[in-house]
Amino acid sequence: MAVLVIAGLVVSFAMAADIPQFNTDKSWDYLIAQCGFGPRNPGSQGHSLCQDYLEYELRKYTDRVYLQPFTHYDRRLKTTFYMNNIIADFGEGDGAKIILCAHWDTRPRSDMDPDPANYHKPILGASDGASGVAVLLEMARLFSLAPPPVPVQIILFDGEDYGRVGENWDYLLGSKHFAKTADPADYRYAVLLDLIGDQDLEIKREYNSYKYCRDLQDKVWRIAEEVGSHQFSERLTHPIIDDHLSLIEIGIPAIDIIDIEFEYWHTQGDTPEHCRRESLEAVGKVIVKLIYSEEP
Repeated sequence: MAVLVIAGLVVSFAMAADIPQFNTDKSWDYLIAQCGFGPRNPGSQGHSLCQDYLEYELRKYTDRVYLQPFTHYDRRLKTTFYMNNIIADFGEGDGAKIILCAHWDTRPRSDMDPDPANYHKPILGASDGASGVAVLLEMARLFSLAPPPVPVQIILFDGEDYGRVGENWDYLLGSKHFAKTADPADYRYAVLLDLIGDQDLEIKREYNSYKYCRDLQDKVWRIAEEVGSHQFSERLTHPIIDDHLSLIEIGIPAIDIIDIEFEYWHTQGDTPEHCRRESLEAVGKVIVKLIYSEEP
């Protein structure tokens, strides 16, 4: 019996050694780099520069990177905006893929700002945009060092936050476009990261994820407990309109990891000083274990 226990421990340690460690400092650097381009709302210089940066960074870690272009016509401005989802594939095999996704665009208006004079100013989007992308760029780096046991597709959606309050057709533009082209049979499930940079991070169970993909949400929350990410809460949110809904609607199980109660949401205060690198780490550790514990 003692021999069996010791052998089991050896196997356990070997498996743990194969799982790369999430680098918090690198993920924070990715957040800062994105914010360095300024607001990344479609049509802006920051949007164009950041797209080039994200594509360049992903190409460091895989040669399977491509842009998925689409356009959006703003009926109020009578202007056509050109946008791109940025997609990168990792891992080998023909099995169903896991999607890890976030939106990389930022909101073109600060309509929740306490100062009405800021309403028409675009946000910097340190948490609302850059934080989820920062974690996924670090995941891409890890995948280049230790290929995931199953195929993984990182998708950075564009145009998620373009819409105006009460006009839902102008939101989730990138994920809606992706859903038109995707075959649900090609995917196991999807995990969306949004607004995860909060200094006081509390990730509640998003209601739509809970309602439609409870098993997947339970799995992720169990892993959060195992790795000590206490920022994951058992409390429920209200239903949130986010990119995961575009995937759920076509039959891809998807959950949203989000802190919707970020104090500076859709304001000029969504800056790095109101984010925390440990928040990125709390989420990153969960995603690392989720992916590397999957069975081929």
